[in-house]
Amino acid sequence: MDLHEFKIQVFPLKNKLFRLANRLLGDSEEAQDIVQETFIKLWNRREKLDEYRSVEALAVVTTRNLCLDKLKAKKYPTERLENLKSDIPEPGTELRTDLSELADKIKEIIRSLPEQMKTIMQLRDIEGYDYEEIAGILGMNENAIRVNLSRARKKVREIMINRKLYEFQSN
Repeated sequence: MDLHEFKIQVFPLKNKLFRLANRLLGDSEEAQDIVQETFIKLWNRREKLDEYRSVEALAVVTTRNLCLDKLKAKKYPTERLENLKSDIPEPGTELRTDLSELADKIKEIIRSLPEQMKTIMQLRDIEGYDYEEIAGILGMNENAIRVNLSRARKKVREIMINRKLYEFQSN
């Protein structure tokens, strides 16, 4: 495939790929970067693009995978937990220390979950994505997302009970 054919087949997909990336990432600048990276990957494969039944499908899958890689590479934002802590009235230093330790232990428990459960819990409970968006990001159906999220929450709850982390709340 030469440059002229590439421009005809791939460049018209720009807006569609941007909308997909923007929906998955929620950041237009990052979405633009992903679209450019997709174009680079496709250009590097230009000699083999004729072997694919649909260049558009390849472009969409490539964009989706790059977005997933970007989401996985991001460090887990702790801003929401910090905001929650700041909404609590000024407690004594002992209570503040207990809350901080509890938050750290919960983060540790979440990090110990299997990758899929951890990712789903991160996307839903921490980043606030809805089930449809998570299904699109992970390529799963919504029911599977709900089941995995339920199991992840149950696992976190069980570990907390086993470690007696709920004891804090009863005091």
